[in-house]
Amino acid sequence: MTARVGLVGARGHVGTELLQLLAGHDGLTVAFASSRQKQGQALRDVDARLPDIAYSLVEPGDIAAHPCDAYVLALPNGLAAPFVRAIDAAQPGAVVLDLSADHRFDDGWAYGLPEHHRDALRGATRIANPGCYATALQLALSPLVPHLDGPAHGFGVSGYSGAGTTKSDKNDPERLRDNFIAYTLTGHVHEREVSRHLTHPVRFLPSVAGYFRGIHMVCAARLAAPTDTDTVTGWLRAAYDAEPFVDVTGAPPEVKDVRDTPRAAVGGVSVGQDGRDVAVVSCLDNLLKGAASQAVQNLNLALGLDETRGLQMALPGERLVAGH
Repeated sequence: MTARVGLVGARGHVGTELLQLLAGHDGLTVAFASSRQKQGQALRDVDARLPDIAYSLVEPGDIAAHPCDAYVLALPNGLAAPFVRAIDAAQPGAVVLDLSADHRFDDGWAYGLPEHHRDALRGATRIANPGCYATALQLALSPLVPHLDGPAHGFGVSGYSGAGTTKSDKNDPERLRDNFIAYTLTGHVHEREVSRHLTHPVRFLPSVAGYFRGIHMVCAARLAAPTDTDTVTGWLRAAYDAEPFVDVTGAPPEVKDVRDTPRAAVGGVSVGQDGRDVAVVSCLDNLLKGAASQAVQNLNLALGLDETRGLQMALPGERLVAGH
């Protein structure tokens, strides 16, 4: 028996990725995909394995007519609440997974970073998927937090798919050609998100670059006591060697190592001469481990399926991405 999944807000890059993952998942099937802009277009234009249905327009009041085991909300920040209320009323036992930031600060929702919150995600019915930058930051910093003295800092670079499909300077390939754009250098939502979930202060400085997908994050911090590279790498290995989607590397990972995969890579540890300044690099695909494949991990856990089910990915280059 397969679980029925409804996708609200299926137009963008992440929605397209999620539809492809669901097309290859033998335990989940797409019940509907809602998109105002794509209404009437065939889902099979995204992937021939998808059901023979078209994108529809599903508003909150229509939820009762679309019963599902799980609903994924892929909406801009601030728009989830009416859908959550409608699902509560019509399908109160269904899983709701919110890809926006609306519920990442709500203790009533399970926070969807499986490597750190797996037990809370098993059987959960309300899941807040983490941000892409926030995932990269937390994977790098969490094993170090008990050993830190003072705030940690992260400098992150994202491919321009992270800026979405609405045209702006941050997703304009011509503007970004041979260029970087820094933005939201104080008070970024992912800075607040990570500081909250690590219970440790983190400063975050984001930029966008002229490649399409992937996040490269360099984290720097001060250790409370002198140590060495092998010890810090050991902290990472103790945290992640048993994890199905996190690789710990000796050399600094690169975006190309994880692009088009559901995996993150963390490593390249460097410790300063006094043994207290430390830097760690993490990389992931912002559309997959930073969004869609992490959502599938969370749906699997919530619905009692194997966490890795449906995430045996196609080879790089075989995936279709909206607008790319």
